[in-house]
Amino acid sequence: MPVQLLVASTDAHFREVVRENLVNIPGSRVIAEYPDVAENLYIRVLQGLDRYPDAALVIDLAGNPAGALSALDRVRDAAPDLYVVASSFDAGRETVLAALRAGAQDFLMQPVKRFDFRDVMGRLERAPRRSSSGKSQLGKVYTFLGSKGGVGTTTLAVNFAGVLAQQGRRTVLVDLDWAANGVARYLNAAPGHTLVEAGEQMENMSLEVFEGLAARDALGFHFIGPPELGRHGYFTEPLMRDLVTFLVEKYDAVVIDAGRHINKEVVMAGLESSSGVFLVLNQDFGALRNAQRFLSHLMHLGFSQDQIHVLINEYQKTPQPGAVPPEHVRATLNQPVFYGIPRAGAIRRSSRTNRPFVEDRQGAGAIDGVFRAFVDKATGARNAMVEV
Repeated sequence: MPVQLLVASTDAHFREVVRENLVNIPGSRVIAEYPDVAENLYIRVLQGLDRYPDAALVIDLAGNPAGALSALDRVRDAAPDLYVVASSFDAGRETVLAALRAGAQDFLMQPVKRFDFRDVMGRLERAPRRSSSGKSQLGKVYTFLGSKGGVGTTTLAVNFAGVLAQQGRRTVLVDLDWAANGVARYLNAAPGHTLVEAGEQMENMSLEVFEGLAARDALGFHFIGPPELGRHGYFTEPLMRDLVTFLVEKYDAVVIDAGRHINKEVVMAGLESSSGVFLVLNQDFGALRNAQRFLSHLMHLGFSQDQIHVLINEYQKTPQPGAVPPEHVRATLNQPVFYGIPRAGAIRRSSRTNRPFVEDRQGAGAIDGVFRAFVDKATGARNAMVEV
């Protein structure tokens, strides 16, 4: 069976070396890269194993040995059957033993030599495959990233959370758009607490504390976002990683409205923890150009194509003059369109009534079924599809 690798390393050169050496093993490939080797690495590894249950992990200890070993220890607890190869420039007895105690089955010396790499991969190929004990019990993270403003990112994120809550899933919606604060505005809500207060409570966080800070929508999902403009606060990338780690252990689904600020560190922390990233665009040439830039940036950071889903809002199979045809979107992005959400009066009305359109299924009309089919496809409930 071809080798499938998850590679965790802060060193881009090391990740490149692994990819280059894997080319010599037919059918093998790196299926995911994790440039941040932090405590919540296990979340992303479990997400990778959900898609590729036979994958193995290569983890680089060189940059921060203590931190990487701590992350590996949590990975071992979460996925005890996972085959792990640790790697470092230091191949001394203490380093190797520490890696084995933390959960590694093999060790790869750096700088990586071709024959050493082939030996390690040979042992991996001969090792028994991990036993499948079912899907991870952690919640899934679904992030909506707008290619530009005005493409409906918040509308889609809020209604996505609404459907999940209606399906009985414990759901929380996190708004990371500091400028727009779109979730609260869309719901015409004035939450008493924000992400700033959540960050201040992270060391003592519990479900009771969090739900005391988060607002609760009538559809059943909790939501939390940034303070209003003009109010200052402190919420950083490490706090976001800690928050996501907490939320996936308490909720079935975490939905993130990332806005369009892909270069924000807090947003990137959310993206890196995501089971799926929905890159939202409409059939406007400017949105398509930005989507192309965003997709290239994410791929450069180690995201795989199956983690990023192209989502066209206000989809037109036969577009009006001046709009981009769907086949041109596919060709430009070199990626299939995951789903198309057509224009609908119910969606436009929802922005005026400040209520998700999925709340009134009968009043929403045909778009209700279309959107629920999108949610089913996005969450793996069924292979639903609108022809795009």
